[in-house]
Amino acid sequence: MYRLGELFCGPGGIAWGATHADIGDSEFRIVHQWANDYDASTCETYRHNICPDAPQTVYHEDIRKFDMDKLAPIDALAFGFPCNDYSVVGEQKGMDGVYGPLYSYGVKALKKFQPQWFLAENVGGLRNANEGKAFTKILSELRKSGYTITPHLYKFEEYGIPQARHRLIIVGIRDDIAKKVTYRVPSTEPYKDIDNTCRTAIEVPPIPADAFNNEATRQAQTVIDRLNHILPGQNAFTADLPEELQLNIKGARISQIYKRLDPDKPAYTVTGSGGGGTHIYHWAEPRALTNRERARLQTFEDTFEFKGNKESVRKQIGMAVPCRGAQIIFEAILRSFAKIDYPSIDANIDE
Repeated sequence: MYRLGELFCGPGGIAWGATHADIGDSEFRIVHQWANDYDASTCETYRHNICPDAPQTVYHEDIRKFDMDKLAPIDALAFGFPCNDYSVVGEQKGMDGVYGPLYSYGVKALKKFQPQWFLAENVGGLRNANEGKAFTKILSELRKSGYTITPHLYKFEEYGIPQARHRLIIVGIRDDIAKKVTYRVPSTEPYKDIDNTCRTAIEVPPIPADAFNNEATRQAQTVIDRLNHILPGQNAFTADLPEELQLNIKGARISQIYKRLDPDKPAYTVTGSGGGGTHIYHWAEPRALTNRERARLQTFEDTFEFKGNKESVRKQIGMAVPCRGAQIIFEAILRSFAKIDYPSIDANIDE
């Protein structure tokens, strides 16, 4: 059994995947030990869904002021350090941004607790931040903490997830253990026949009318009129829009602005923030998706109840790691430790 600690825990996508990881041997399972996040509503969501019987183990605190001495011992650590400064959508300040250096608290926790293994997650843009120097620095510090690491850019749609979501995930095994245990990236082959279209994710089974977090967005008439001219898979710039419905935007034309889903493909990436036109739009109805529909694209179960106001819930869902995607990776880690063979592929990022 591996006791998991989490920094920057988010609403619980990683935790759900960890605690539901099952390789058929109860000795090799993951249990929640403690978690930390700076956002109050996010912490409430995590407590409610992941550890309702131990709410005191979720610490709502700024990591920069967080006293790790009060935390219980752990066997594993997960940290999806904030990606704002590495995201392609953002300004890409990298290490020079407010959030860029926060990975160092994951390194601090590794040195302090020396868990047997860890999982770190960020956006693919991390590789290019600061001309690639940020990524090199982070990998170097993780190694110096005493870990053998396997970085890989996971394309979650290739693992049956109904969303094109690409995330850099680094799995590390403590050096003394890595002499006997080798982690390998799980193969996409077992998932190639899964129906991962967004239509199936959202419609099968139908979302109950009284489902949590399923409030409809009030759409302005202009937005409705604009969407009625946009075909599935098109956005505000590729559609044939009447002049009065066109967007007067100079400079970058982000392809996800008023983009309607293609029902026969995985969704495009679910994001946590953004203004008008970034909410993900239904392929047939002239409206934005509800938060529950967005949560389905992130493979959260309908019983997973997000806390906070509607915009906070939107942010939580967009910042999360897809539950089933995380589960696949955790099961690969557990199989590695249990010495159970599994289909694997070579890591696609050189160390």
